[in-house]
Amino acid sequence: MARKSSSRRVALPEAQNLSRNRSRRSTTRHGAPATGKGYWIYGQHAVEAALLNPARVIYGLLATKEAADSLPETAHQPRIVSREELDALCGKDAVHQGVCLNVEPLENPALVDVIDRPGPILVLDQVTDPRNIGAILRSAAAFGAAALLVQDRHTPDETGTMAKAASGGLDVVPIIRETNISRALQGLQKAGFWVVGLDAGGTRLDRNQLGDRRVALVLGAEGAGLRRLTRETCDEIASIHMSGPMESLNVSNASAVALYELTRPLD
Repeated sequence: MARKSSSRRVALPEAQNLSRNRSRRSTTRHGAPATGKGYWIYGQHAVEAALLNPARVIYGLLATKEAADSLPETAHQPRIVSREELDALCGKDAVHQGVCLNVEPLENPALVDVIDRPGPILVLDQVTDPRNIGAILRSAAAFGAAALLVQDRHTPDETGTMAKAASGGLDVVPIIRETNISRALQGLQKAGFWVVGLDAGGTRLDRNQLGDRRVALVLGAEGAGLRRLTRETCDEIASIHMSGPMESLNVSNASAVALYELTRPLD
């Protein structure tokens, strides 16, 4: 499916209906014990980004003596604990690096609220692994993406696992939650975005061919790829050129390569 490129910016007609479910939740998240408030972020970069994010609601900061010395100076002073206490709090497999922060999940903005932020918008079509989503957020932050748009019903809530994989990207790149991905893509098209679905068999993803178009890049779930309706809503289907023997990349690696291509200087 193709449509003519348009640089004309228009108001989103569905603005009143675009993801204004902003209630904060305080249920226990995977990978953190029940505290009655929010969930636990761990890892040096993830905790530092959350501490420096004025939108974060923070309940408490725990750190070992060594890790506390390297934290940025903020209004939140750490309570010094042992590494063993953090191991018990975060789980034996969590790489907490000596710091743990109790926070509320961030409020999700509406699509209309981020439409004028610079950079491409990433759209995930039922990507469910929190580590993959975190890694995608890290790449999105590194390459200056405007936002990450996900389907609310099939996307996990914020977790410590996601925040650690994002390495600070969770507090840099806003996450928009939509009920209907295809309808959200149509809203982006009406706002002047060129919607590119990343999937095998498409034309080569090429920054020079896209020119100065504002791009919304859609990535499908591992294995399943893009769903039919999502694919049909895209303006074009593109794929990453790979010269080696591997036929595909996982979704987080594909997002990083695609974002590099979308944001590199024109030849």
